[in-house]
Amino acid sequence: MTIEKLVASQLYHATELDQLPSKSTKDLPPIDEIVGQERAQKAVEFAMSIKEKGYNIYAIGQNGLGKRTMILRYLHRHKTNVSDLYDWCYVSDFHNNRTPKVLKLPCGVGKGFKHDIEKMIAKLVLAMPLAFDNELYISRAEKLKSQLAQKQALELESISKEAQEKSISLTMTTQGDYQFVAMDGEELHTEESFDELSIKEQEQFGATIDELEVKLRNMVRELTEWEETFSEKIKKLNDDVTLDVIAHFIKQLKEDYSQYPEIKLYLSELQKDIVENAEIFLEQGNEQAEIAAASLDKKLPRRYKVNILVNRKACEFPVVVEENPNYHSLFGYIETATYKGTVFTDFSLIRAGSLHKANGGVLLIDAQKVLEQPYVWDGLKRALRSRQLSFTSLEKELTLTGAVSLDPEPIPLDVKIILFGDYRTYQLLQHYDPEFSELFRVTADFEDEMKRTSDSEMHYARFISSVVHDNNMLHCDRKAIARIIEHSSRLAGDQNKLSLHSANIANLLRESNYVAKQANANMIRSSHVEEALANQELRVSRLKDAVMEGFINGTTLIRTEGLAIGQVNALSVLSTSEYMFGAPNRITATTCYGDGDVIDIERSVDLGGSIHSKGVMILTAYLSSVFGKTAKVPLTTTITFEQSYGGVDGDSASMAEFCAVVSAFSKQPNRQDIAITGSMNQFGESQPIGGVNEKIEGFFDVCGIKGRTSEQGVIIPRSNMHNLMLRPDVVKAVEKGEFNIWAIDHVTEAIEIFSGKPAGTPSDEGSYPIDTIYGIAQAKLNALRK
Repeated sequence: MTIEKLVASQLYHATELDQLPSKSTKDLPPIDEIVGQERAQKAVEFAMSIKEKGYNIYAIGQNGLGKRTMILRYLHRHKTNVSDLYDWCYVSDFHNNRTPKVLKLPCGVGKGFKHDIEKMIAKLVLAMPLAFDNELYISRAEKLKSQLAQKQALELESISKEAQEKSISLTMTTQGDYQFVAMDGEELHTEESFDELSIKEQEQFGATIDELEVKLRNMVRELTEWEETFSEKIKKLNDDVTLDVIAHFIKQLKEDYSQYPEIKLYLSELQKDIVENAEIFLEQGNEQAEIAAASLDKKLPRRYKVNILVNRKACEFPVVVEENPNYHSLFGYIETATYKGTVFTDFSLIRAGSLHKANGGVLLIDAQKVLEQPYVWDGLKRALRSRQLSFTSLEKELTLTGAVSLDPEPIPLDVKIILFGDYRTYQLLQHYDPEFSELFRVTADFEDEMKRTSDSEMHYARFISSVVHDNNMLHCDRKAIARIIEHSSRLAGDQNKLSLHSANIANLLRESNYVAKQANANMIRSSHVEEALANQELRVSRLKDAVMEGFINGTTLIRTEGLAIGQVNALSVLSTSEYMFGAPNRITATTCYGDGDVIDIERSVDLGGSIHSKGVMILTAYLSSVFGKTAKVPLTTTITFEQSYGGVDGDSASMAEFCAVVSAFSKQPNRQDIAITGSMNQFGESQPIGGVNEKIEGFFDVCGIKGRTSEQGVIIPRSNMHNLMLRPDVVKAVEKGEFNIWAIDHVTEAIEIFSGKPAGTPSDEGSYPIDTIYGIAQAKLNALRK
């Protein structure tokens, strides 16, 4: 059996960029989309094409995939019908101030309309007092007053004259009331003089006064009617004067906005209300100004203002990104102001939220942030279900007080919501909220990686160019582009894949740009990229340095030369949130007379995870199939990771453990200058594992610490060959013959590499040749059985 030893060309997939049309990103056209996300892009295109309710988008993927960037680029490039965009204004409902009305105006009309109304009201503030403070108005008002006074005087004089003829005087009390008093000649009767009169005379006076009082009451009723008539005439005069002042302005506005029925109706209501409330411009002018100042507004009567909630300056398709989706920022709110110690509000203090600004377009929000904020998710679902936006006060919903608040007319809602989130949040929403699937029917699933071909490398180069152009960086030369693409393949952990974590590539470009500028270079070159990568690793590799220090000072026991029985160097990966690196572990196996059990010390002390335990059970099954087909294995085997004091999980050490057990069974030593990684199945076949690059590099570094020889190397599963994107120093060492990497298909190949002898092939009876490892082990087991 020939065991393959890998050559340098198999350890790293270099990027050639033969098809690149330019020498740098300067002449390379930037890409207007994110590469490798065709599936997600088609989902977005589909959702944006459907206007029906419920076709909102949930964009799934890890952070850093460029989900937002891709969607924003698509939306800004996408041709969308903007005829459905409107300005939204709130105006006073003159019949009920608590329910402001909505004006739905074509895009761009609102601002001009608001300006025209404010201009008209400002003119009225000056013109109205003048109209009521001129000789014509005053003379007409005085004439009406004098007519009333003359009527009152004539009636009073008539009754007074009739009373005098009957020796009775009409007088007025200090309270302003009229009363009749009997006269004694020219003088009024006193109580004493009246009492001296005869009863008959007193009764005559009483009867006469009663008659006169009836006439007086009738006259007072008539006076009241005259006063009402006078008030109506004065009101008619005031209305005529007011109408004379405003008619010209209103007529002009109606002509200017004749094509907008909503505005014409509002102007008619406005004219009617100004006529009915002209005193707002007269007696209460100062108070209106004070109230306006209290709410930081223009000093105009607030009743006649126009509150532009959404003003489309240009009829562009609205794309809004809400970074802080709390209740008020999404759904808007109603401000309050304080005037003379009293809190008040009105329609002019209504403020828009992101949903109002995105109405007719798209709103992008982070799913996790939405779910973190109280009441936001329910409010969002309510708005999407009803397809309208209403200003419901949170304080009103959460408290038991009956505070006076506004109830503005709802605004129709036509918006696409795009939620960004990871797969776990998506699963939680799917599982716990049945409405989620109805409202977010389109899933845009973002890939983590893409196939690496010459065409995809070209697309990636254009993506690099777009990052450079967007951020005004120094341009990258051809070798720098190639090195970044190779690093992307390393991030993907596959020679035939490229990572789509665009944030990592953008960060690398920024840091390479910084390095190049520090070196006063005119272009980013591959050396600058290498330095940026080295700087990145230096910042996050404290844990690796601490682990390697254990190999340097000897506190972590490891051998990288010589032979040992029941001992193998396995490879493991350690990681932080930012960094992953490999380090070798010593696995040992010991045997004693027993029942064929394999005791996993890690599992026994609860340091081994379930996957690691599964790997041990699989190797036990294979061990039994090799040595226990005809009789029970008479040994109990104990295996452990030496100097491992934390948890161990994963099955990538199962081939290493098996090699250690076979060495312990056969008493044949294993080479210590070789490390192995890989899992196995019940038939002994090698299976791929993760972190192969970091594991190889970790053992390579430890060999450098302990002393390098040309025989050292690592065994990996053949199925991991496509994952190799090793560091340049490892590749160079393999090329010079100073380090070795073997790729195997079966654990028996590993045993042959470790021991220098073949593992052995069984005969039909199940016996192995005596000059093989399995044969030697079988002979020792048979001796124990006897």
